[in-house]
Amino acid sequence: MPQDARTIDATDLRLLAELQRDATITAQDLGECLNLSPSQAARRRQRLEAEGVVAGYLARLDPDRLGLKVQAFIQVQMAAHSPDAARDFARLLATLPQVVAAWTITGQSDYLLRVWCADLAELNRLVHGSLLPHPSVARVQSQIVMDQLKPEAGLPL
Repeated sequence: MPQDARTIDATDLRLLAELQRDATITAQDLGECLNLSPSQAARRRQRLEAEGVVAGYLARLDPDRLGLKVQAFIQVQMAAHSPDAARDFARLLATLPQVVAAWTITGQSDYLLRVWCADLAELNRLVHGSLLPHPSVARVQSQIVMDQLKPEAGLPL
């Protein structure tokens, strides 16, 4: 068991599950869920935040209502595998707002990118105008999401 996990008890896990379900939950409601006073629940929440277990809070936005109609996963295979090439590619990704998540992965591809675009034309511009021209990129393969069968969920606690 990792060192950090030893300081998390069953009540903390229930608290974290509630925060994953609704990050705006009040200390009053959190206390009721956990059979704690609001101040005890708030102190536990603050401790988990201070320890970095709760890394931050995000609002889940509706992409469709924001005009984002195309979600895709893009696999990128690099031509060069030097530390400089990796840093340059990471800098490129930081400039692309369509890239909402990026991972280094094992297998034939080196990176997996999750992107949101307004339409297929924007996805095409992203691939052909930003990713493929990068000097370290050898190959790009995209998969367009047709439907999301399971919504994003929190971590398994």
